[in-house]
Amino acid sequence: MFTLTEVASLNDIQPTYRILKPWWDVFMDYLGLVMLMLAIFAMTMQITKDNVACLPYPEETGEASETETNLCPPQTASSARPTGAPVTTTVSSVTTELSNKAITGILTTHRPAVAAQKTVPKPEPRGVKTNLDFQQYVFINQMCYHVALPWYSKYFPYLTLIHTIILMVSSNFWFKYPKTSSKIEHFVSILGRCFESPWTTKALSETACEDSEENKQRLTVSSSGPKQVSLEGKDEGADANQSTPMLGVKFSADKPIVEVPSSMTILDKKDGEQAKALFEKVRKFRAHVEDSDLIYKLYVAQTSVKTVKFILILSYTFTFLAEITFRHCCEPDIEQLTGYKRFYCTHNMAFMLKKLLVTYMALILIYGITCLYSLFWVFRRPLKEYSFEKVREESSFSDIPDVKNDFAFLLHMVDQYDQLYSKRFGVFLSEVSENKLREISLNHEWTFEKLKQHVTRNAHDQQELHLFMVSGLPNAVFDLTDLEVLKLELIPEVRFSAKVSQMTSMQELHLSHCPAKVEQTGFAFLRDHLRRLHVKFTDVAEIPPWVYLLRSLRELYLMGNLNSENNKMIGLESMRDLRHLKTLCLKSNLTKIPVNITELSPHLLRLVVHNDGTKLLVLNSLKKMTSLIELELLNCELERIPHAIFSLTNLQELDLKSNNIRTIEEIISFQHLKRLTCLKLWHNKIITIPSSIGHVKSLESLHLSHNKLESLPSALFTLPKLRHLDVGHNSITVLPPDVGLLNNLQHLAINSNKLETLPKPLFRCTKLKVLCLGHNALTSLPEIVGQLVQLTQLELRGNCLDRLPAQLGNCRLLRKNGLIVEDHLFDTLPVEIKESISRETNVSFSGL
Repeated sequence: MFTLTEVASLNDIQPTYRILKPWWDVFMDYLGLVMLMLAIFAMTMQITKDNVACLPYPEETGEASETETNLCPPQTASSARPTGAPVTTTVSSVTTELSNKAITGILTTHRPAVAAQKTVPKPEPRGVKTNLDFQQYVFINQMCYHVALPWYSKYFPYLTLIHTIILMVSSNFWFKYPKTSSKIEHFVSILGRCFESPWTTKALSETACEDSEENKQRLTVSSSGPKQVSLEGKDEGADANQSTPMLGVKFSADKPIVEVPSSMTILDKKDGEQAKALFEKVRKFRAHVEDSDLIYKLYVAQTSVKTVKFILILSYTFTFLAEITFRHCCEPDIEQLTGYKRFYCTHNMAFMLKKLLVTYMALILIYGITCLYSLFWVFRRPLKEYSFEKVREESSFSDIPDVKNDFAFLLHMVDQYDQLYSKRFGVFLSEVSENKLREISLNHEWTFEKLKQHVTRNAHDQQELHLFMVSGLPNAVFDLTDLEVLKLELIPEVRFSAKVSQMTSMQELHLSHCPAKVEQTGFAFLRDHLRRLHVKFTDVAEIPPWVYLLRSLRELYLMGNLNSENNKMIGLESMRDLRHLKTLCLKSNLTKIPVNITELSPHLLRLVVHNDGTKLLVLNSLKKMTSLIELELLNCELERIPHAIFSLTNLQELDLKSNNIRTIEEIISFQHLKRLTCLKLWHNKIITIPSSIGHVKSLESLHLSHNKLESLPSALFTLPKLRHLDVGHNSITVLPPDVGLLNNLQHLAINSNKLETLPKPLFRCTKLKVLCLGHNALTSLPEIVGQLVQLTQLELRGNCLDRLPAQLGNCRLLRKNGLIVEDHLFDTLPVEIKESISRETNVSFSGL
């Protein structure tokens, strides 16, 4: 036998799941518990006290009343037997004979007692006299209990128990089903942590604080009158207001920025880490649960099952209510054993069972009405969509997204318990809330002292701070007033507040894959003080809009895909506001020069296009860039020198490195570029240099290394101003004697070629300071090398030399570190020369 506690455990759920039980489910659980108690009570009463009492039907004794006759209608004459009539069946005869013998024995045994009692007067017996003994009555009662009673009177408690258990299981099946219980358990766990998290309280309290401060500010402004704030003066106030939406941060001129008190932003490190973990859990749980609606369907299914069950129970229970009666007519087939065919029986539990059945039907009716209401609630509105609109209105977290499917259904169920749960849960769905938490944790971790330790000196002797993969920009950065260069890399969100105006020494900023936003006051400072900006991105849409408004910017470096993959119409925005930009570097995959660049033509002096191997097809826009002094088209897969370049009359330096240029016949057109002094055609596939190179009289520096040159034309050495000539890494076998005509030559690099000898006129170039002859096939170095008295660097490594001339000692400026040669060759020099070179080197270092 099981106890009530054990049965009630079927309806038990974890206490934490109660937040998913609306009032109707709780009410039905209590109704189920009452029905369970009723069923157990009925079973207990039936097992212990349920029985029937039967007597032979009075009609057979000739004394049946009218009521009894109606209960058991009279039988035919053939079936009636008068009292004392002989029984013809063998079984009846045996039974009668045995009974008579038993009675005779009893009378004989007690005869003296009977004789003694003859003097006492005995009252006349009443009722119907039968010939049945006690055991026969017991037998008849048992037979009539199973034959005469309707089955519902006997099994009603058991049916009640079964129905109640089914209803209980149906109510809580979604908590037990494996595919839903895991999601529910995870949801309840996260919801409880979100509700109890200190960050939730702080976030909501900060919202209330901001609202109250905004109200105070609004009252102050309204009492003192509206005041317009201008960062550029009265003349440029309109422009500042128009540019506000470009900054990525909403700002109102008549609504001052309210800073949250520091006491509101204090959060323990442990609490902060737990809150950040909760944000991640909520994000993953949402992605997992929003994909399906299994929980919703299962809840609808179990509610429908309960409703159908309620209708079924009521429909058949009403039909059996009238069959539970106190009196019954029993006709068991035991006439051969008792001598009677019909019996008049009473059921002692009939009244109790009928009252219990009526009570059970009332409970089922209430249960069913509650089920119908539950179905009405489920289908009244779409429960697979949940909106946080009310939470967004009451808090500053206007970015809380709406959810759907099982996630939405679970939140609707929680609202029936307490709407505060969903409000607190919404805090962890907000990116604004997550950013605030990240900012608090970040400022707690990156203090001013820690940032100061990360400041270094770069190659230009500037104070530089490089922050890599931190969660945001610490506020303490703005206290580094002496910082000159700020590098930010892989930071998910960068926000420049008004405090950036404290960094009066900062002139260079690097943003590498860092979405950056800036407040209006901070933007005004950056607009007037920032000089160099490096932006590295993946898509052109990631470039912060305020970059195009930095009017004091001198150098802009953009590295990323300038052709948007998501929208081909997206490109560089207008650059007309970059009024002082002198240098523009684009490292991208352009197929044509952006038209917007022409807006910079009046003042742009240097343009660099590094195309990473993408073929640059259209360069017509270059014709308008007449102010350009330096132009670099690197790795653009150019096959010829673009004609658009010849329109750049102010061009002084041209770099066409790492292209596919094979011929440079157009080089004669460079004679029209009177200011061209530096031409870099290195890392191409040029085979020959045309003689027309001699017409470019203004050239001072010519770079032709890493090509496929086999010879050098004599016209090359007629360039009177040529000071730097680099033809290394080619296949040149002979250096023409005309090289001696280059009287102003200071740098000659012809390393990594196939030279076997050096022409003596080369050493007439007495202004040579650098001579690179390494990795050739030279067998000797002429002694007249000593005429190069200004030589500071001589590279001879990788040749076939067997000694060095002693005349190297005449090269007074040549240092040991400037003589690049094998050690064994250096040892062939006279001792005094080696000591002289070494001594001069030591003196030079000591002087430094």
